[in-house]
Amino acid sequence: MSAAINWAEAVKPLIKKYKNKKHPLNYENVYQLVVMVVLSAQDSDRHINELAPKLFESFPDMRALSKATPETLTPFIGSVRNFGNKIKWLMEMGQTIKDDKNIPTTLEGLTALKGIGRKSANVILRESGQPAEGIIVDLHVVRVAPRLGIATGTDANKIEKQLMAVLPQKEWDAGMAMSFHGREICRPQPKCEICFMKAFCAYYKAHRQTTM
Repeated sequence: MSAAINWAEAVKPLIKKYKNKKHPLNYENVYQLVVMVVLSAQDSDRHINELAPKLFESFPDMRALSKATPETLTPFIGSVRNFGNKIKWLMEMGQTIKDDKNIPTTLEGLTALKGIGRKSANVILRESGQPAEGIIVDLHVVRVAPRLGIATGTDANKIEKQLMAVLPQKEWDAGMAMSFHGREICRPQPKCEICFMKAFCAYYKAHRQTTM
């Protein structure tokens, strides 16, 4: 990790570019967001977006979800990866929360629910307009952050701790910004030629600068 770079300043263009950009999950309210975040783990946002409308027609809110059974949920989410566990988690969530107004609005409250880890909770907090309590680290951030040089390793929790250590809380939306950046520019085959983070990027300096 580079100590020479002031990352609080360096990430500002990244945050500015993606500020207020909505998560790729097509949710309409916090209830839908929570359910879709649980379903999207180890699956694709696109797949969950495709099945969500019919799911929410039958289960429009937490009250309806509280009455769900494996038999009533499977037709809607049987194609989702790890759907057996996710059905159990959603049923327990519905029975625990019972009403949309009871959905937790803190990291601690959200991570107490089965199927929601730190990354998922951070996404829910961001998208529902709550103060950041952590930094979103998804598979894109696990790729982008070490490339930039702002963090090292491949463990999402350790990367989050490193990011929280070098960025002030007001810049914690850098996680979602890096996720969007990873989807659009810093892909597995990075588009370094159009990247506006080149000046700070360790990967670019080490691998691409001499050949571009």
